[in-house]
Amino acid sequence: MSLLESPDTYRQLDPSGMLRHLHQFPEQCQRAWHIATDFNYPRDYLKVEKVVIAGMGGSAIGGDFVRRLAMLENTRPVWVHRDYGLPPFVDRNTLVVFSSYSGNTEETLSCFSESLRTQAKKIVLTTGGKLKAMAEKERVPVLTIDYEAPPRAAFAHSFISLLGIFHSLRIVEDKSADMKETLALMKRIEDSASEKVPLDANVAKQVAADLFGRLAVIYGAGLLSDVALRWKSQINENSKAWAFHELFPELNHNAVVGFPLPAELRQKAMVVLLHSPSLHPRTSLRYDITSEILAQAGIKHRRVESSGKSALAQMTGMVLLGDYVSFYLAMLNRTDPTPVPVIDTLKSRLAQAE
Repeated sequence: MSLLESPDTYRQLDPSGMLRHLHQFPEQCQRAWHIATDFNYPRDYLKVEKVVIAGMGGSAIGGDFVRRLAMLENTRPVWVHRDYGLPPFVDRNTLVVFSSYSGNTEETLSCFSESLRTQAKKIVLTTGGKLKAMAEKERVPVLTIDYEAPPRAAFAHSFISLLGIFHSLRIVEDKSADMKETLALMKRIEDSASEKVPLDANVAKQVAADLFGRLAVIYGAGLLSDVALRWKSQINENSKAWAFHELFPELNHNAVVGFPLPAELRQKAMVVLLHSPSLHPRTSLRYDITSEILAQAGIKHRRVESSGKSALAQMTGMVLLGDYVSFYLAMLNRTDPTPVPVIDTLKSRLAQAE
């Protein structure tokens, strides 16, 4: 794929600088961690019994990742709320984190307004907008994101800032050592996946080449379940392409039955299996058997292994790799990865209907 080896490709097809955000991802993770862990939280926030993270799109997926890490530790329940209003179980012992990069997401604003009628403990994570103004008026603590990017490119802040909140409020175990490992791993991934590394030594470019012209289907499991969703949504938004994701072991109870038909689609699909050595041994066995079934059905597929020891490092490293994959696929599709005009149109239509 000579297109990916030419500097002119990136200059011409990435005028808004998505590649710059990828290069800055490790640095932004470190910055988000320090901002969140240095924040002065109200002391009674240490006593929460459950957490709700309210957000949409790129501002919500960070909540999925934090929820996954909390689940791995059997800690307090965490709910990611992608809707208007609030779950009915929110009470004085609940921490509600309102995550909206723009500060103008209408579903999240609805959640915040409704929360004012409760005694729930509240934190806002945003760059500004209506949400920050409302929070400051109501004296709700605000962690301000000071990084300008499309929401999906500000993942470091939507995820690592939340993790810093959870770490500081002792909702999860101490993550300092895991963050140190994660930052070191991301530097290695950056060195191996950057645009300067040729195709034959660059896994991100290789996966993008495999996906080019095909329907992307991303498989994940356990700690990589939300990573699979991230890969899917990044291919949608950055690459401007169809993509879907499935999870083990559930996909073995339904999706595998649908491999044969339609025959035309079988020839155009590409399955990427995101795997971690930390998965349950029976789940790893399912990866092996499912790969055999895919091969028998004539469906192109590829396994991608995570790196790192901690769950945080494996998840975050695989996110960065997937972001590079979606970027290179955008280049192969000859499309600017940054604009999302369809979403802009949809939001405009909704605003007109208010």
